This record gives sequence, C-alpha cells and structure tokens, in this order.
Amino acid sequence: MSAPLFVLNDIGFAYGSGRRVLDGASLTLGPGDRVGLTGGNGAGKTTLLHLMVGLHKPDRGRLRAFGQDRVREPDFHAVRLRTGLLFQDPDDQLFSATVGEDVAFGPFNRGWSRDRVAAAVRDTLDRLGLSGYEGRVTHHLSHGEKRLVCLATILAMAPEVLLLDEPTDGLDADHAARLEMILADHPAARIIVSHDADFLARSTTRRLRLAHGRVREG
Repeated sequence: MSAPLFVLNDIGFAYGSGRRVLDGASLTLGPGDRVGLTGGNGAGKTTLLHLMVGLHKPDRGRLRAFGQDRVREPDFHAVRLRTGLLFQDPDDQLFSATVGEDVAFGPFNRGWSRDRVAAAVRDTLDRLGLSGYEGRVTHHLSHGEKRLVCLATILAMAPEVLLLDEPTDGLDADHAARLEMILADHPAARIIVSHDADFLARSTTRRLRLAHGRVREG
C-alpha cells in the first residue's frame, strides 16, 4: 500500500483576530486521490490549503507531507516544489512582467536546464490554449486568462499534488472544458475547492466537507 502524501491530524488554526477557523481538522491524501472539498463561505477551505504548503502555521496538531513532519518554514521548501497551489485570486499568484517569465519561475527553481524550462513553458501554455502568450504582459490579461496562466505556472512544474482553489472561477465554457480535460489526464493527487457541484462531480472521486472547523465525509 502506497504511503500517504499528506496527513493532517487534529489541526487547529485561528487568525490574529481570534476567530478560530480550524478546530480539529484531519484528512489524509494518498497517491491518485481526487478529493473535492466543500463548505460554506469562511469555513476555512482556503486556509486549509495554505496550511498544507506552510503559508500558515497551525497552532495545534500534526502535519506530515511526503513522509516527514513539517513544522518550520524550511520544512516546507521541498513541499512547495512538489505541490502546486492555485490561489483563489490570480493577482496573488502572478508577479512577473510577462506570462513566460511567470510560468518559467517554478521550473527554474527546480533546477531544470534552460532548454527543459522553455519546453515546459511552451507545452503547458499550448495545452491550456494559450500558445503565443509568452510575451504577453500579465497585468493586461483578463481575469479568466490570468486564471489559466496561474494554472500553467503550477502544471509546468509537474507537481505530485494539486491544491486548486476555485479553479473554474472566471473561465468561459470552452476554457473550463479544457481545464477538465487536462485534470482528467493529469496523474497528480489533488484537492479541489469549488462551489461548482457539477464540476466536482466530474473531476473528483471523493467528497469532503469542512464545517465547524472539522473535515467530514460527504
């Protein structure tokens, strides 16, 4: 039996205001898992994804990723190289001047050669229907285009885990269908946060719900 990729046990988290978002949240993500995570607004879905890659730190509980406990900031460096997090707001994720630079950033950080990075950028943009976008100025793109470029920055790194926060938000029907096709063929385990029940039904095989700070089946 394959070892889990992520194990979260009894995770607690509160923001500085004192509002407790997670209160005993636990989940396990194994190889090949395709999990849909639902819950009301403010339930903590985005917070949970951010905790998994170390952008927030729990105030209690245990977080293991890729077979190791992850506690301090340096512990998460390797996690971020193997896990693609799609932010809910694309403006929080894109920071380079052009699309090509943004998509190339992650692969360069993995130590890939210049030729391999260039091929990854070209192939990933092509799969997302964004061929020729390499030189486009990022902040001039539409919301939907930014969304797809954010996804490209993740997929170009060939991650083992995908954490996708509302991936279809702002996409037209054609691009949403292309996204579904790409996800269907991608081997990475995933957690998808979405309010689109039909999309989750087609793209995931297991459903979890976050409520009152805890993760429950269904």
